[in-house]
Amino acid sequence: MTTKPGERKQQILETLAKMLESPKREKITTAALAARLEVSEAALYRHFAGKAQMFEGLIEFIEQSLFGLINKITTEEQEGLKQVRRILTVMLLFAEKNPGMTRVLIGDALVNENERLQLRINQMFDRIESTLKQSLRFAETQTGRKLDPESQANMLLCFVIGRWHQFAKSGFKRKPMEFVQQQLTLLYGLEGA
Repeated sequence: MTTKPGERKQQILETLAKMLESPKREKITTAALAARLEVSEAALYRHFAGKAQMFEGLIEFIEQSLFGLINKITTEEQEGLKQVRRILTVMLLFAEKNPGMTRVLIGDALVNENERLQLRINQMFDRIESTLKQSLRFAETQTGRKLDPESQANMLLCFVIGRWHQFAKSGFKRKPMEFVQQQLTLLYGLEGA
């Protein structure tokens, strides 16, 4: 059975993401990935220059997914505090639905890989934090409350990353959304938002 152009590449990335869902945290090699796909390692290299490029494909998927949703929220939602709450919820739900990608987000899957991969994740976090800051500034003008957008955005991003870590380190048992609504209210007073 032949695959259409791009299908094999997508299949490789999906299989890699699935392998990252293993709570055992074994190092993923191209040999193991090729064996799971029942192809040769050479077949992998026809689609990707190396494992780093495969991880870049996963990071690209994460960026497109998260920023697609975040941009939709900031465009559609008129209230700054609701934007913040929805952005945080989207980030946590994304991790819950994509456990393998969570290991990429927290850098767990990137240990001993090319350092540019972690830099790219860090840049993504900076963009998310910047978006949260903008929403908080927007909320300040709407509510008249002093919200300290810079420190609040950082704290909220750290909260999400912490939830992702807990999820991955628990073998994907502690769900990122567990207690979130109560915690956001305690953390930030986002009640009603």
